[in-house]
Amino acid sequence: MNLRILLRYFIAFVWLANGLFCKVLNLVPRHQEIVSVILGDAYASELTFLIGLSEVAMAIWIIWGFRSRLNAIVQIALVAVMNTLEAILVPELLLWGRMNALFALMFIGLVYYVEFVLKKK
Repeated sequence: MNLRILLRYFIAFVWLANGLFCKVLNLVPRHQEIVSVILGDAYASELTFLIGLSEVAMAIWIIWGFRSRLNAIVQIALVAVMNTLEAILVPELLLWGRMNALFALMFIGLVYYVEFVLKKK
């Protein structure tokens, strides 16, 4: 198995774990708290569940490999927007506080590297 495929599976696993375990199965209630603060209490549970399903769908899209360049751009945009909003609106609920931005930036860099650097080789 080459490095690009291995890293693609790792990226898909990150989306799957965050979506399925943290949000759909609600094993990390902090995620629902974040949604509640940003989008409101009324439908926080349902919205967290839907966001989790969307993250599971992202993992499937990554594994599928269909329109991988578009997929990478969508991933980068989503991670950047989500983490910016969270850092501004709920830094106290983030696992590493404002340091989450560093991990988000590293993840964005990994997605970029896999799709736009490794794919060309």
